[in-house]
Amino acid sequence: MSQNTYRYGDNIAIRSWRLFNLPGLETLLQRPCHWYPLGCYHKPKQRIWAGWGHKPATKSLRRHAQYSDGLYLALEDGFIRSLGLGVQGSPPWSIVVDDLGIYYDASQPSRLEVLIRQLIADGVSTAEPERQVAAQALLDDAGRGIDLLMAYRLSKYNHAPDFAPPKAWQHDAVLVVDQTVGDMSVLYGNADADTFRQMLRAAMQENPTKQIWVKTHPDVLCGKKQGYLTRLVGMEERVKLLGVDANPLTLLPHVSQVYTVCSQLGFEALLCGKPVITFGQPWYAGWGLSDDRHSLAADLAQRRGAATLQQLFAAAYLQYCRYLHPGSGGPGTLFDVIQHLRRQKTINDRLRGELVCIGMSWWKRAVLTPFLQLPSCKLRFVGSATALRHSSATPVRKIALWGSGQPAALQLAQERGWPVLRIEDGFIRSVGLGSNLTPPLSLVLDDEGIYFDPRQPSRLETLLATQQFEDMDLVEAEALRAQLLGAGLGKYNVGQDALQLPLPRPAVVILVVGQVEDDASILTGSPWIHTNLDLLKAVRRAYPTAFIVYKPHPDVVSGNRIGSIATEDSAGLADMVTTQCDMHLCLQQVDEVHTMTSLTGFEALLRGKHVVCYGLPFYAGWGLTEDVFAHVPLASGAIHPAWKRRSRRLVLKELIAASLLLYPCYIDPVSGNAISASQAATLLSCQKVDKTTTRLHDNWLSKQLGKLRMLWRSVMH
Repeated sequence: MSQNTYRYGDNIAIRSWRLFNLPGLETLLQRPCHWYPLGCYHKPKQRIWAGWGHKPATKSLRRHAQYSDGLYLALEDGFIRSLGLGVQGSPPWSIVVDDLGIYYDASQPSRLEVLIRQLIADGVSTAEPERQVAAQALLDDAGRGIDLLMAYRLSKYNHAPDFAPPKAWQHDAVLVVDQTVGDMSVLYGNADADTFRQMLRAAMQENPTKQIWVKTHPDVLCGKKQGYLTRLVGMEERVKLLGVDANPLTLLPHVSQVYTVCSQLGFEALLCGKPVITFGQPWYAGWGLSDDRHSLAADLAQRRGAATLQQLFAAAYLQYCRYLHPGSGGPGTLFDVIQHLRRQKTINDRLRGELVCIGMSWWKRAVLTPFLQLPSCKLRFVGSATALRHSSATPVRKIALWGSGQPAALQLAQERGWPVLRIEDGFIRSVGLGSNLTPPLSLVLDDEGIYFDPRQPSRLETLLATQQFEDMDLVEAEALRAQLLGAGLGKYNVGQDALQLPLPRPAVVILVVGQVEDDASILTGSPWIHTNLDLLKAVRRAYPTAFIVYKPHPDVVSGNRIGSIATEDSAGLADMVTTQCDMHLCLQQVDEVHTMTSLTGFEALLRGKHVVCYGLPFYAGWGLTEDVFAHVPLASGAIHPAWKRRSRRLVLKELIAASLLLYPCYIDPVSGNAISASQAATLLSCQKVDKTTTRLHDNWLSKQLGKLRMLWRSVMH
């Protein structure tokens, strides 16, 4: 944008209340915004106005700016917008801001057109060397952006399923793209309803032996708008309506060419290497990349010139669009949004359809709902498997269960052939215990098993065994590890004291981690040793001279769960028992960590400690831990099958990427918005400053009041 854009004062006036309340608007516009519904024309110092594109409602604003030597900023959705549709309430992660026109108005140059022409000029041999270098760096970023969008199949909206060709589909099918009636890009692209009829006739005449498929706009499919071509389909048997919502990046590989008036799908077709024929004047026409049939195509081409696909992408997606960082809400980049949408799209695709949650308390319902507010997921709660068995509601697509219990629900799912989704707390959870109803910042939603049960593969185990980790994932994993260690964060972040070792310091200090003995991770994942006392005995036998510190589980210390060891039993086994020690401070001072299946072993790996496992936690078996029972047969005489499945050797950052970035979902419990692992860690850091949230011991009344407070917050949200 030009340097004189903001020479007119300090704030931007907005008449539309809906636009004024757009999330992150001031961040995207880089200036304070004020709502002046009627009187903004009479503000003597107000010289900048913003409105949504060139909609009719902005006509008076644009006219006033023109005649008062002011500035009108045209705002529109960016080209990579959101997970769901805007007409269904999904907020945008990007917008465009244009101080000259708007990209879909072919009657005059827009800021996007100027950026493209400038990029062309900066790339020629006669340009200044500094400009050439900057232009080439931008094109390199554009190439990376194109590759990522193609790899992750990301488009403007990203809610739709992958395209599955109908049985009648022919490999050389032709795609004709419909648009919504009243779309401003049609009007300002010098097109109308007759243009769409001309396009369809041309597609039929030029492809007499091929199938013609008319793609309906997503807003039409969801019932919000009407299309131009819907009523014309059926003129010939080979002209068919593609009346399904499908990810365009998975549809385009199945067509031979694309006919469009002004749709953004035409540019995505160019990215996919498809021939594109335009009948309107979209922003990507006139640059020598498409077959332009509009009567004024020659005039537009003369004004615009010749550009490469990377130059168009660089100007449109990297310079013209502005992005919010999905984690922080601050200014972001295309690559920040790609990372966020990639992960949210994966979750949305996996949970697509109706999800019936069985036997969950009101507390768990309140906690779970924001995690499953996805465009393609319809959530329903039932009290029990019996109630579901006799329900007359719509057919069930899949069921969701918290943890590993509910045999009646599992039996019903097996009888009906319903997939099961397992739900559990994530590994970066909260400041405070789950048993005190502290809401989690993360959950895992596992459609294969659950991470703590090694008797069958889980989604996490599959990721660890098969995922080809992207460089950006590994870089993010290293940064997250540094953030967690720098802030001293773990799963629960309770306790306040440091570990007081005797002086002089013992040569070898071993931390033995206690667990809740009826926890599912013990029952399913530790078939050799089952109790804290047996674990302590095993460690003492193996290390008779070591200094052993025993730390019971916080839920056991708080009195909420079972697993305590009597003082007389631990006296000869542990040299020290600590209950109030902050786990981060404790791990800093020990040499080794010994555990059955505790997450503390994973947190110790993050801190570079030697970890010895006596069970099968998710992080064991990948070459990062010492696994005591790796070759010891079970009671049945067989080696545990998980050891064979976990044959891949991993490095620590790969374990972190799968466990903390790709497997869990993160939610801000206040806003209900999806956040990144890094943002969750930032929230925990702020919460941890409040020492009252890290206490383990409270009286009964304080606990109950705390639970009611947490429950009220979640339900009201």
